[in-house]
Amino acid sequence: MTDQPPASLRRLLLDRLNDPKLAPQVRELLRELLPDDWARSTGGRAGPVQLRSITAAGWRGIGPRTTLELPPGPGLVVVAGPNGSGKSSFAEAAETAITGRNSRWEGRRAGDWQKGWRNLHSPDVTPEVGVVLAVGEQGEAVTVRRTWHGTKVDDARTEVEGTDGSERKLEELLDAESLDLARPFLPYSELGSMINGTLGSLHDAFFKLLGLELLAEFDGRVKDAAGDCDQAIKHADTLTAQLLDMLGALDDSRAREAAQALSGPKPDLGRVRALLENRTPAAEVELARLRQHASLAGPDLSEVGGAVARLREAAARAEEARYGSAEEARRLAQLLEAAVENQRRSRSTDCPVCGAENRLDRAWAEQARAEVERLQAEAADAEAARQEVAVAVRAVHGLVQPVPVWLRGETSPLATVWQDWTQCRDVTHPRELADRVERTAAALDDACRQVRDEAARRLSEHDGAWQPAAVRLAEWLGAAEAAEAARERRKHARKARTWLRPIIDELRDERLRPFAQRSQEVWQKLCEHSSVTLGSVTLAGTPGRGKVELGVSVDDMDAPAYSVMSQGELHSLALSLFLPRATHAASPFGFLVIDDPVQSMDPEKVEGLARVLDACAQDRQVIVFTHDTRLQQAIAHLGIKATILRVTRQTDSVVGVESLTDPVEQALKEARDISMDPNLPQDVADHVLPAMCRVAVEAACLETARRRLRDEQGLGLRAVEERVALLDRTKTYVSLALLGDEQRHAREAVERICAGGWALVEAFNSGAHAPLPTVDDRKTLVRRTEALAAAIRRSTGTEGAGGGR
Repeated sequence: MTDQPPASLRRLLLDRLNDPKLAPQVRELLRELLPDDWARSTGGRAGPVQLRSITAAGWRGIGPRTTLELPPGPGLVVVAGPNGSGKSSFAEAAETAITGRNSRWEGRRAGDWQKGWRNLHSPDVTPEVGVVLAVGEQGEAVTVRRTWHGTKVDDARTEVEGTDGSERKLEELLDAESLDLARPFLPYSELGSMINGTLGSLHDAFFKLLGLELLAEFDGRVKDAAGDCDQAIKHADTLTAQLLDMLGALDDSRAREAAQALSGPKPDLGRVRALLENRTPAAEVELARLRQHASLAGPDLSEVGGAVARLREAAARAEEARYGSAEEARRLAQLLEAAVENQRRSRSTDCPVCGAENRLDRAWAEQARAEVERLQAEAADAEAARQEVAVAVRAVHGLVQPVPVWLRGETSPLATVWQDWTQCRDVTHPRELADRVERTAAALDDACRQVRDEAARRLSEHDGAWQPAAVRLAEWLGAAEAAEAARERRKHARKARTWLRPIIDELRDERLRPFAQRSQEVWQKLCEHSSVTLGSVTLAGTPGRGKVELGVSVDDMDAPAYSVMSQGELHSLALSLFLPRATHAASPFGFLVIDDPVQSMDPEKVEGLARVLDACAQDRQVIVFTHDTRLQQAIAHLGIKATILRVTRQTDSVVGVESLTDPVEQALKEARDISMDPNLPQDVADHVLPAMCRVAVEAACLETARRRLRDEQGLGLRAVEERVALLDRTKTYVSLALLGDEQRHAREAVERICAGGWALVEAFNSGAHAPLPTVDDRKTLVRRTEALAAAIRRSTGTEGAGGGR
């Protein structure tokens, strides 16, 4: 079975786009929508994976820690045991350890699972499940173990350990996609569930396994393209209906003209466009001027009032500080400072100006210094007041804005008042500036308000209720233009999808064909004698919305699968769908774990199952858990090599595992061990040892008889088992094995294949045996039995068939 890379699908699709029947616009649309190559995992990262062992403790039906050892490499392993023995617990343990899920319990009530996952007989045992995997071509041993230390099933800790004890990551060995797509576990619960409904999950898994996601994506893109066009058209139609209602309520010539343009089978987009654009340059200029006037803002009277008040306060303080100018106070202070300095240096008390004697004494000097300090303070206060006035004047000047550019040159009252306002910047006297700014600001604010009101009134008269309609009409025009383009694109998209669907079906069926053929092969082996025929297996739909369609017929008449199949046939169908998926070439799993597939199958289907499992076991490790002994019988009947492991369960969930070997060899080994015991009591030797030898001969006869009845007489398993169930003496066993007829005498046939063998048969048959007084006598009996058993098995070439691995 080949596994083409997804990129080849893209190349095939590109080649198909050269179809001359495709219109150029359709071809270009398909090229536009064709996805890029899909990158897809092709399986596990570490190479093939097989199972070496499964371990469980405190888990489901297993109490104390128990390990199920498995033979390495490809081959069939049957794990048998009665219901309740714990065998299915091993299957669930392997699945849970590797995948972290137990599919048997999915969809069941949480309470049941929460109560049933721990072993009830081992409350003190830490629950654990684990597997030892053989990974890669070299078979590296990697242990995957999940343990629970809480009461919830989700409270598990996972450990992955390499051969050298190093910590590993599970995703390095098995990626999540492989676990999902090629999951090698088939529990009994899925035998029924996977064939119910539309098989949606199986459909999606096949899509990914076959690399068909690109087809689904391509189909989805083309479908979405048509859907987007539908949405654009629907949106435009909705806006048309809403706008017609709005226009019909307006008493406006433009609204009536617009309504006419929107009415009819095809709206007149050009007429609507011209209606929206029908404004002269002069009208546009006037509208622009009105909008400027409507947004006109004069001086902020609150801000102006505050600045004027601060200016008047500063002016008042400056006037109070003018008790002599700052310059005069500063000059007088300088003169007095010079006189005091001169008196200090000359030490004379006479006035140098008038010549009066003793006028410049100490008292005069102190008085003069005090006057200097007063004059300096007066000068500083006067200077500060002057600076405060200057700051206040600049602040008021800063509020005076120039005439707006668009208003300059006009002779309107507003322009005149605004010009007066700007001239306030030329006034520097505080009192005059405050009065003029206060008066002019009020006049300008009133003029701006009148202009704004007038502009708003005129704009309202011009636009009125039409303006909102014009806005909606412009919105509609954009949607209508998009819808017009969408109608053309939708036409191409529909043609593209009509062309694409059969191409997709063809490529999908081509990829699926090997799987369908494999499913049919499995079905034919399982249901060789059934009147129900499995024909085509096809995928319909896309991921998330798809189904697997099965072509089923009864006596060459088409019929719905689920209504005409028995439960055994439904289980066979489930196996027919599971095995091709699980054995896909891209799967990293070198093993399959199948739990209880025999139930509801008749003997012929059990034989078919044995053949199918044997075919899978040629290159995979196939592990089958069953309580039904018919699978073992079919394996022996068909001479299939298999390892048979038997699971037993004692009290307190103590589970044991033993290997069942070739029954002939097992009986001979037990007889041989007893024969070599020198201390064996005489009565035991005389009775037990011949009985054990008889068991070995009869086991060889059963094996040979089953093969002869099947190969020479063409009997099925059921008929064969009915025949052998009637055998009651060793002679009848031998006759059926060598002659195919339990009623005929087989002495000559026995003597022909083993001289002296008939005497042994008669002894076993009559129960009369020669005494066995010595070890040599006992060994001789075992040797003669071994020779006879081997001869019987060789008579049809069955020696060694059906034995354990």
